[in-house]
Amino acid sequence: MCQGPPPLAAPAGASQRRVELADIFRAHGEHYRHTHALARPQSRAMRAIENCRTAALGGHRKVCEACGASQILYNSCRNRHCPKCQGLAKERWVEARRAELLPIDYFHVVFTLPHDLNPLAQGNPRLIYELLFQTAASTLASFARDPKHLGGELGATAMLHTWSQNLSQHIHLHVVVTGGCLSADRSRWIHPKRALRAKRSFLFPVKALSIVFKRRYLDALRLAFSAGEVHFSASTAPLERTDAFSRWLARLRHQSWVVYCKAPLAGPGQVLDYLARYTHRVAISNERILAFDNGLVRFRWKDRAHGNASKVMTLEAEEFIRRFLLHVVPDGFVRIRHFGILANRTRREKLRRCRELLGQSPAPPQRSPESVRDMVLRLNGIDIDLCPVCYRGRLRTVEIIPPARLPPGPLPACIPS
Repeated sequence: MCQGPPPLAAPAGASQRRVELADIFRAHGEHYRHTHALARPQSRAMRAIENCRTAALGGHRKVCEACGASQILYNSCRNRHCPKCQGLAKERWVEARRAELLPIDYFHVVFTLPHDLNPLAQGNPRLIYELLFQTAASTLASFARDPKHLGGELGATAMLHTWSQNLSQHIHLHVVVTGGCLSADRSRWIHPKRALRAKRSFLFPVKALSIVFKRRYLDALRLAFSAGEVHFSASTAPLERTDAFSRWLARLRHQSWVVYCKAPLAGPGQVLDYLARYTHRVAISNERILAFDNGLVRFRWKDRAHGNASKVMTLEAEEFIRRFLLHVVPDGFVRIRHFGILANRTRREKLRRCRELLGQSPAPPQRSPESVRDMVLRLNGIDIDLCPVCYRGRLRTVEIIPPARLPPGPLPACIPS
């Protein structure tokens, strides 16, 4: 028997191994690489997902000290686009955020880029995504500093998503924002105003947010073009001329840009639940893939335009792979960022002051990171060191298995020992 580190939750009632993203890549990845020009991060992500938890990455063999049963576990790829490698990373990240929560309201704000920017993003992903982070953060900060709204410095955690449920390109930023801010002189905590009709807190007027965000983003994009930082190819080639680019920007300025702000999240517990849902996501989870047969992929998706109705989409494998690879981010690109009082360099000091002003006890000292075994045991109640055959003995590593050179094409998920 063999397996990789167990997932945090297994599909209820699953009687056989589900179809996985890796199966599609193993069957069609080699042909796709030969017929399409891929960026290096895309090619690397495909290879990693194909090889994840197979003999190609090596592993180790464990033996039960009680009954002698042998088990081979192959290594994970740890690629951030792999749907099998995000569970533990997400739990560790969310647990680290627990100590940073303040006893206040938090808001969920979404900044969305218009789809007319999608072709430019495909050739300039780093630039388009960086500008999204920068202008969303500066827009929120400017509203927070304005005495008409708050008059201080807020905190924000922003998470980039580039996909819709059907894997098409939909570039947007989810931001969790503190309900209130630290005054400029750090002498008081400023709570948000209350809407008179709803009698509840609100952050900033979204229509004004969208206008400022649009202006700042397009101004930044125009400066990047003037500095020669925008690259053009294929469908965007006509925009390479200054006059054409200016006319295109003018059309974008006349469009309505979407900024959405939800009602306050209900306390720190809901904030953590929210973060757990949105962080470390990949474009599609294995649980949503229903079938893969005769070169066709069927998967579940929610149609936002029709009340989140659950539907099934069927795509040819080549189109499915193309859509998935749209969402592979550049090497080294940071998809989750913190701003304001949560910025990494000054977070500890500013949060300490916020707790004092809010009457909150000091943050407890940080604990040592949990081991994989302890985390899986706490979350799932599964002891991964307990023998799955006799349920009495402990598994002990007896052999390190080096990576194997495997032929291209479909690979078995497990190789019997």
